[in-house]
Amino acid sequence: MKDLPITLLRTFMVVAETLNLTAAATRLHKAPSTISMQLSRLEELVANPLMERGQHGVRLTATGMQLKSHAQQLLNLHDQIVGSFQNIDVIGPVRLGTHDQYASRTLTPLLKAFILSYPEAQLEVFCDHRPNYLTDMLEQGKIDIALVEMPANSGGGTRLRRDKLVWVRAKEHPIHNQHILPLAVFDEGCYHRNYAINTLEATGRPYRIAFTSQSRSGVLAAVRAGIGIAVIPKHTLDNDLLIIEDELPTLPETEVTVFTAVKINEATQRLVQTIKESPLFTTCQDLE
Repeated sequence: MKDLPITLLRTFMVVAETLNLTAAATRLHKAPSTISMQLSRLEELVANPLMERGQHGVRLTATGMQLKSHAQQLLNLHDQIVGSFQNIDVIGPVRLGTHDQYASRTLTPLLKAFILSYPEAQLEVFCDHRPNYLTDMLEQGKIDIALVEMPANSGGGTRLRRDKLVWVRAKEHPIHNQHILPLAVFDEGCYHRNYAINTLEATGRPYRIAFTSQSRSGVLAAVRAGIGIAVIPKHTLDNDLLIIEDELPTLPETEVTVFTAVKINEATQRLVQTIKESPLFTTCQDLE
């Protein structure tokens, strides 16, 4: 029985998630050729092809799908064991406030890895769609970290990446052609809502609020149902949605920003550093 090296399994899992060697190489800080060599080595060990490589990316084979399920379990157990010995002295509460578009998407693998690596840390996550509300909670000592989306070039915090806001609609619902534009928006206090309304009013485009929610999933459910169009950061675009480009006015850019309390414990410092170093937040988006 041949052993499967943990490093090869980690590479495989990132490729299986991105289905793109270049994207995986960027996330792992390795050359695409190195990623390809590691995948070939892993295929030799399991004696089966794991992926089919094509012009537009890769696709998992049946063996690849099976390995993906088992590899994740193995990596989780490995990280939990290692974390229990290496980071046993990293303890205490870690209170993170963020938008659910991060908590439910970008942050998921990062937080999972943090929990496994620091089993004695007590992670608490609070989600809200209002950036100013979260930064107020930070100043009041109710949370230790605020990971939020701020207007580009505004002050405060550590800026991690810049992104472009875009209008989106469901592929089968071209409702952006309606004379009075129906909007699916967050409740008041969200920059997306404010930018959408201010931009439309500045250009004289009639609109109406057709759907309001406090969560990204609620807003996008309304978009998919054809109730309204929405505003989201470009890097969070789902494959079943279309960007509306020429028919509507251009929206401002925003920046992913992390704010931290003045005094934080070691566990919180570890999470802040993990967020700041993560390619999930530091890789620049193409704003063209």
